[in-house]
Parts: sequence; C-alpha cells; structure tokens
Amino acid sequence: MTWNIRTGGRDRGGSDRLDAVVQVIEEQAPDVLALQELRGFDRDGLMATVAGRVGMTPHLARSCFGQPVAVLVRPSHRVVDAGPVRRPFHHAAARVVVDTSAGPLTVFGTHLYPYSGGRRRMEVDWLVAAMRRSRGPLTLLAGDLNSLDPTVDHTARLAGMPMLYRRRHLRRGGGAVDTRAIARLLAADLVDLWPASNAGAAEADGHTVPTGFGGAEFAGMRLDYLLGTRALAERVRDCRVIRGGTADTASDHYPLLATVEL
Repeated sequence: MTWNIRTGGRDRGGSDRLDAVVQVIEEQAPDVLALQELRGFDRDGLMATVAGRVGMTPHLARSCFGQPVAVLVRPSHRVVDAGPVRRPFHHAAARVVVDTSAGPLTVFGTHLYPYSGGRRRMEVDWLVAAMRRSRGPLTLLAGDLNSLDPTVDHTARLAGMPMLYRRRHLRRGGGAVDTRAIARLLAADLVDLWPASNAGAAEADGHTVPTGFGGAEFAGMRLDYLLGTRALAERVRDCRVIRGGTADTASDHYPLLATVEL
C-alpha cells in the first residue's frame, strides 16, 4: 500500500489525524507500506512509535528539502537490504529489499517534486537508474508521484484549476500538459498497476485526490501510483483505491492498495 498522509498526519494549528491514519492502516493490514509526507517522523522517536502501533518495521529516508518518506514491512517478512536512494530528491526515496518465496522483492517508496515537471523528470531518471541495479526481476515503485498519466486527456480537468496549481502540471511556457515523469517510467518497461488491474473501469475510479478532507490544489486526479516490473505485474491479483469510512478524512490523498501473489 502507498499513502501520502499529509504533513505527518498533523495539521499546523489544527487537528491531529494520526489516530485516523493508524486506523486505516490497521484496517487494510498491508505487508509492505510506503508512506509520504512524514513531517516530524525523523525526530523524537515518532517513526518508531507509529510503526509500533501498526505492528511494522520502518525504514525511513530523510529529506533534503521537504518531508521524509518511509517503507514499512511486517516483521514476518525478512528484509535483506534497506537504505535511502542517495540523490538530492526534494523529498526523499527509500529502497527496501524483502525476501519472498518468489525471489527478492525490491520496493522503492518516494514522493516526487510537486512544483515542476522538469524536476520530477530528473528525479524519475534517478529512480530508473536505481531500479536497474535491483536484484532480481521483482521491483515495485510506490508513492505520490505528483504526476499525470500520459494515456489520459487532462486538458478539461486542468482548465478548471486555479493557475497557481494548474502550472504544476504544464510544460514550461504554460502549454501542453506535462506527463513526462510517468511516460518515462512506462518507457522503462514498468507497468502501471491500477489501470492494468481495472480494465474497463471508469478513469475516475482510480483518482487518489482529493478526499473529503479537501485539497484546493487538486481537481479529481490520480497522483499516487504503484508501478511494477512485468514479472511483478503478472502476479498482481487486485489494485484499488481505498475509499470510505476513515479514509475519506484521514488525509487529502486516498491510499492505493495492491494484492500481489508472492
């Protein structure tokens, strides 16, 4: 499962959503969990506390300029290697290798730059290079990629957004919609697991933002992704956005969950 929990589950001058975040994670009980926007999780033992509450082992990647990310794993699954992707991401990228009976599963959890498609493309190139060094054929990229799917026409959707937020998804000069980050990942032979698992579904069913919590910078779009190598995609049995109940207000993003037979 991948989930952007928005500013560490706590709002400045507002409510603490961490209990709601923990509840959603406990309800879904993922074996591997990629979390983004972990503000404050690199201080005062907060990462260990939250990981303990959900019964998982955390692998945190600290941020150069933004907020940390982490990949958490159930203790029943053996982690054979873990660490940050050592490039100057605005946020961060974590890499964890989990032992499975099908071979090592390499998981990258990341949060791409929100404000510029060109910078997102640069960060994607760092990730593609790191994935090419992975052990074995089973690799998964999980996270808030702040990027639009190149197979969908986003023109009308973006036209209704305030320019402050619309420009994040436009090429320099304000012209074409910028989908280069996801296009680069697809060109690297990764499979986008949601559309691959939901043939014939409405495109809106895959939207991960906004939620009932709100989000003025969003206009009904899919920014959160699980992308896997073809060997991994062949083992996917289901991929869905978690909506309803506490997930509607625990963050401004919905979680995205895939079931993979390993």
